This record gives sequence, structure tokens and C-alpha cells, in this order.
Amino acid sequence: MKDRIPAVIAVALLVALVLGTWWAADYAQRSIPIDPPRRISHDPDSWADQFIMVRTDPAGIAINRLEGVHMDHYPDDDSYKVTTARAIGQQPGSPITVGTSKIAIMDKDGSRIVMQGDAHLHRLPDQDHAPLDVTSQKLTLLPDKDVAYTDLPALVVNGNSTMNGKGMRYDNKTRVLQVFSSTDVKISAQDVQNQQQSNAKKKKP
Repeated sequence: MKDRIPAVIAVALLVALVLGTWWAADYAQRSIPIDPPRRISHDPDSWADQFIMVRTDPAGIAINRLEGVHMDHYPDDDSYKVTTARAIGQQPGSPITVGTSKIAIMDKDGSRIVMQGDAHLHRLPDQDHAPLDVTSQKLTLLPDKDVAYTDLPALVVNGNSTMNGKGMRYDNKTRVLQVFSSTDVKISAQDVQNQQQSNAKKKKP
């Protein structure tokens, strides 16, 4: 019996050492944060000069290009701020659009571009449609939907016709332009005639 006492004591000490080590490790892990809390301030974490970003559709075809003199990336909302911005939309089957502004904010994984400061959208003409120009202090572009809109006053020049109003939405896929509150509208007779001729051609089998 006396020969077993040292062995029992050794086992007891070993168990106590294991339990003490486990408790110390668990206490240290709970007391010291392993990962620091995520920074939530709106501060840039990266930048680039002569910035160019090209987005493609699932087939790999380029549908939108955003470029500018300088870019800052903000990690809190994964947004990009671009100065002297130029956004080019080139959806298949739709006219090319070119948007410019002093500043552009791109967010929502690139599905929204907010053009701010002397914002201008130009739709290139095609065989059935005259060029379209929209100017405002703020224009929001939705590249995936090929849509542009604003809630602010805007001047729309469509061919020889002009419209001043507050609030505008243009769908480049359907070529439908909506001006929600018009204050000054001048419709060109030539534009009306051209549109009628274009509609007549589409109705022919």
C-alpha cells in the first residue's frame, strides 16, 4: 500500500496540472480579444490615380466602364469615390451612354453610380434615334438595368426638342424618357416626324 502512495500523488498532481493549464488557457482566451473590432469610420483604405474599372456580364462581355483622375475606396460600405468621373454604358443591343461629373460614388457591388456636380449623360444617336443629353447636379446610373434617373431639376435635350423639369427617369433599353414635373417643354416638329417614320418602319412586316 505504501508503494502505491507516490504513484497516486503523482497522478493527482498531473490531473491538477492539466486542469490548471486548461483553466488558464480558457481565461486568457476570454480576457484578450483575438480579432480587433472592425473599423466603422468612413476613412479610405486604398487609393489610385488614373483609375479605370471595367464590369462585365456573366458571359464576360463588358457592359460598364468607370474611370477618373483619382479614386478612394472606403471599406465600411465598400464604395468608391472617383473624381473627374466618366462612366460608359455599353449594354448589348442598346445605344452607348456616356456619363460625366465632378465626383462619382460607386457602391452596391458596382450596380449603382451616383454622379454629382455638373452631371451630364449623353446617349449616342443611332439610325432610329437622335442623340439625348441630360444635365443635372446629380444623376444616378444603374448599369445593370441600363437606367438613369434624378429627383433634382434636369435639362433634357432630345434631338431638337428640350424639356426642363424636376425629376427624370430614362430607360436606355426601351428608350423611354419620363420627366415628372415639366416647367418648359419645346417639342420639335422635325423630331415628331422622324419618330413617326421610325415607328412606321417598325410596323412593316
